[in-house]
Amino acid sequence: MSLKRYLSSVFTLTEFELRKLRHDPSQVWLRFIQPALWLLVFGEVFTRIRIIPTGDVSYIQFMTPGVLAQSVMFVAIFYGITVVWERDRGLLNKLLSTPAPRFAIVLGKALSAGVRGIIQAVTVLILALIIGVDMSITPLSVLGVFLIIVLFGMCFSSLSICLASVFRTRERMMGIGQAITMPLFFASNAIYPISLMPDWLKAIANVNPLSYVVDAMRGLLITGDLSRLALDFAAITLATAILVALASFSFRRMIS
Repeated sequence: MSLKRYLSSVFTLTEFELRKLRHDPSQVWLRFIQPALWLLVFGEVFTRIRIIPTGDVSYIQFMTPGVLAQSVMFVAIFYGITVVWERDRGLLNKLLSTPAPRFAIVLGKALSAGVRGIIQAVTVLILALIIGVDMSITPLSVLGVFLIIVLFGMCFSSLSICLASVFRTRERMMGIGQAITMPLFFASNAIYPISLMPDWLKAIANVNPLSYVVDAMRGLLITGDLSRLALDFAAITLATAILVALASFSFRRMIS
């Protein structure tokens, strides 16, 4: 298959997946509730009591990129539930019977999860601006954040597809999604600095992809410190590439 036809397959599948969101936009608003609570309740309270040291920025500034990343992660990690539903409806069989390679199918689905993540992130950014969070909103910073979000959405949606090939029911996927997302969230720099963690938790945080996502977005939106941006971007890209490849290998197990 030529590169042009391959990319056409990827973008066609991405557009097909995003069309579902257009028919049911309630998914965005329902998933907006949790990050809104983190910002409006947790963020506002901990900013006032100043119990967590965050340097030259307020606590709500510090945690906004973490809440932003969390909202994207929740969209992506439950993507496997949709894949299980498509298998049960026979849609996966139809997809695999098309000329599109498995890798293009997984890449298209992962890319659509990344774009959904941008839509989710925009709602969180708007709320943060409404409540007065001081952020550096420039065309370059926003573009950088959106790129990170797309990669992160692809990374965790691919992980979700891998898990769906193992757990294979929507009920199990709901349970494993909760079991993975919250530990990853708390074992990262999303709501407190890594320097405050015990040594064993620091080791986990340093290999947690979410830490690199939050660090990159915090530098772009809050602190302006881009000294680690190249490392953050490389780590996220590597994790995404590995998980997309693994998802493509595990995809056929969904119908076996």
